[in-house]
Amino acid sequence: MEFSFNQLDERIQKSLEEMGFESPTPIQKEAIPVALKGEDIVGQAQTGTGKTAAFGIPIVEGISPRERGVKAIILTPTRELAIQVAHEISLIGKNKGVSAYPIYGGVPVERQMNILKKGKHQVIVGTPGRVKDLISRGILRLDRVRYAVLDEADQMLDMGFIEDIEEILSKTPEDKQTMLFSATMPYEIRKLIDNYLKPGYRFVKVSKQLITPKVRQRVFLVRSEDKLKALEKILRENSKTATIVFVKTKRDAADLERELQRRGINAMAIHGDLSQRQRENVLKAFREGNVKVLVATDVAARGLDIKNVGLVVNYELPENPESYVHRIGRTGRAGREGVAISLVAEPEKRRMYRIKGLKGVRLERFRVNDIKELKDRLLSEDVSKVPERIRRFAKELLQERPAEEILSLLLLRVLK
Repeated sequence: MEFSFNQLDERIQKSLEEMGFESPTPIQKEAIPVALKGEDIVGQAQTGTGKTAAFGIPIVEGISPRERGVKAIILTPTRELAIQVAHEISLIGKNKGVSAYPIYGGVPVERQMNILKKGKHQVIVGTPGRVKDLISRGILRLDRVRYAVLDEADQMLDMGFIEDIEEILSKTPEDKQTMLFSATMPYEIRKLIDNYLKPGYRFVKVSKQLITPKVRQRVFLVRSEDKLKALEKILRENSKTATIVFVKTKRDAADLERELQRRGINAMAIHGDLSQRQRENVLKAFREGNVKVLVATDVAARGLDIKNVGLVVNYELPENPESYVHRIGRTGRAGREGVAISLVAEPEKRRMYRIKGLKGVRLERFRVNDIKELKDRLLSEDVSKVPERIRRFAKELLQERPAEEILSLLLLRVLK
């Protein structure tokens, strides 16, 4: 029988209705029935496919509101994702009396310690470093955990958390149910699966077509010196669209934020040098639409589930080809259409050919100045500033060549 939300506890059904859930996503259809049977799961999916509910619903279904102490531990790569996952699970469990609490670094540990001592939350969602710290302090005990989830496992691996994860899992009972979700399955993840999941685990995969079904990909070939002009033009043409611009480093993010603001574009950057309060303020401004352009590094954007992003711009292509899928997956969610634009300079071409997702995408030459833009700029210029000799020369040329061609020559000379 095909899974539907009607098979769940009535209190969970009510919560899902209040949250706007209508029907299960593909990964929820596949994973939830298996998880409800208590089987271990490996799910290949990324943020935006509904995987939080895929593991969150079975966890809430299996926990009694009368239970105290930690019954589920969920590990995530970033604090933003920990906050989001804890929030969604708390909403799912609201009417049943099951709640989740996020723990992460970058903030004082004392408040988290006080909350954990009260034992009110059955589900803990955290980043590996802070979870390990609280275990070592004797504040967080996992000896009664029945559910363990590794969310975005490949990202945690990239961030060097593998040893922390192994130590945390060693503190949990062997008979727990384990669920691992990852967008990719490198050797290290498969090794982790072999070591910590039961041999009869179930593998659930969401195809790439289901991950980003409505993302239109475009690649613009542009000179390195014209990249910033090209980005500015794209952002101005999409000024009402929520846009994420990806760069490689924290410094790149800060520099680009400053340059875009100097050009009158309301952009804010999110990167590792910001405090937790600053990061939360940036994300709040972007989510609420007060800022339309978010400049981000791959690390800072991991796990961010921001709805209504209509455009993703790869200002610089990622070094890791797999990161491209994560980037463009920030748009085209929940049935909406999205666009992903990559600005590729000559030195980046080799990197471009390593990205599977770009195979078959037609390459376009980006024109920093087109005829319409040049006309608009001419109309805004003071004609008296155009040298008389150039006006005279253009007038003579008009008798021999098309007007638009002369306009281009004239403006490129005057306005460059």
